Amino acid sequence: MYNHYEFMKAYHKRSNVESTMNMIKTKFDPFVRSKREESQKTEVLTKVLCHNICVLIQEMYETKISLFS
Repeated sequence: MYNHYEFMKAYHKRSNVESTMNMIKTKFDPFVRSKREESQKTEVLTKVLCHNICVLIQEMYETKISLFS
């Protein structure tokens, strides 16, 4: 209660991360199927990249932004 503003800033970041992770797990796959550690990292980063691309495409359609205008 002493530093409520600072707590809420940190909590908001945490809730954003949790929401993003839930979106990635829901849209793609909640499991990492690779066996080697390096492959697991690559798989997770690829899922994050695909999620970001999907979000950008969705925003393009919602805001009617054209890449070639």
